[in-house]
Amino acid sequence: MPRILSGAAILLAILLSACDRHTPLDASPEGIRAHGELVVLTRNAPTTYFIDRDDMPTGFEYDLATDFAHYLGVPARFVTLDSITDIQDALAAGKAHMAAAGLSRLESRAERFEFGPGYYEVEQQVICRRGGPLPRDLQALADVSLVVTAGSSYEARLQHLQQTEQPGLTWRSDDTSSTEQLLQQVWEEHIDCTVADSNIVAINRRYFPELVIMFPLNTPELLSWLAPKGAHELATAMDEWYQQANEAAFVTEIAARYFAHVEVFDYVDVARFVRRIQEQLPDYEPMFRAAAEQYDLDWSLLAAQAYQESHWDPAARSPTGVRGIMMLTLRTASEVGVTNRLDPEQSILGGARYLANLRERLPDSIEEPHRTWIALAAYNVGLGHVHDARALAQRLGRNPDSWLDLRTVLPLLSQPEYYRTLRFGYARGSEPVQYVRRIRNYEEILMQQLAMHFAAQ
Repeated sequence: MPRILSGAAILLAILLSACDRHTPLDASPEGIRAHGELVVLTRNAPTTYFIDRDDMPTGFEYDLATDFAHYLGVPARFVTLDSITDIQDALAAGKAHMAAAGLSRLESRAERFEFGPGYYEVEQQVICRRGGPLPRDLQALADVSLVVTAGSSYEARLQHLQQTEQPGLTWRSDDTSSTEQLLQQVWEEHIDCTVADSNIVAINRRYFPELVIMFPLNTPELLSWLAPKGAHELATAMDEWYQQANEAAFVTEIAARYFAHVEVFDYVDVARFVRRIQEQLPDYEPMFRAAAEQYDLDWSLLAAQAYQESHWDPAARSPTGVRGIMMLTLRTASEVGVTNRLDPEQSILGGARYLANLRERLPDSIEEPHRTWIALAAYNVGLGHVHDARALAQRLGRNPDSWLDLRTVLPLLSQPEYYRTLRFGYARGSEPVQYVRRIRNYEEILMQQLAMHFAAQ
């Protein structure tokens, strides 16, 4: 388990440490092993590194860099700094071995650092707000209030465009706000527009649905790790690790875990959900919390599932006869002790019991979070079809214990060449895939909205 530091105390600790240590860290693989840990600079953000509901570190960059540290044979220690400029300055001063912070390959950075592998493709996007100025091209962008993060690839791109295409282009570089904070400022109408990488936009647009993607500023580019200038052996080790991790589909799996479920954005749906969090959720939150505690579930997951099922309508009915806030069939309601499916408290308790039961009946080899995601799929399509999908996954050389593999196999259950060979036969296998994706989306939006609410109090 890597040791975790964060916040202002981190920066102070680094600076004090630097004062005591007059020489920069040795960034060679041998030096890192001698040091006993890989010191990684990063940002505290949903696309890089953050602490999850279980107070555990997680994030796209966290998972990748932790695996690289294991490749070197040492634990990782993550240091979070507030700005890209701080990260680059600290790395250049030898206060860390590498930076894994969603950074692009820029010529200016090549003068100060060595690049690791290009591991994820992003596009710089101009982001504005519905109801505000909506520039459609560079010329129109010159007429709005545009703010970007200082020291970022966005700033470098704007400087290039100003010199080569649009001399009238102006902007303000903010050295105190992160990209995520600037997106929120656009949403709050404090500024007109900003620029952000497409993966950051995809995640944050679910929290701030009025944000609008106007146009790209560049062709897609690769994010890369940074190593200190001259650390050629470390950069080579990064490339070698990446080749192995990529061949094993590890990088693709980690990227899918954090980004695949946010690829599709529906403004109307997200805006409606955010509104109902404020207007309807307070009526049912105590019920979700009580049921979740009783059956060892996350209440936010249960609430997100209920929204996917019924949009929190206790009188909801489907053409197939399922009813209530958790949309239980008569058979399932009977199995879990629900006598009135239209009673929201009964329905939520029954749905939680059913989901917990499905999770319990899955093979012990399935670990979290895949266990819960696969149980959700079974809630939607039935446990028999999930068992069929697992058998088919094994037959196709996929991992039957991984949701990331099962979600590629489940749609095959609607194809005769596959379902005719399986015990439970045909199923609309794409539906549970979308079902789980939407629940994960709703849960993340819900948690972010609640965090924003508490922060405002």
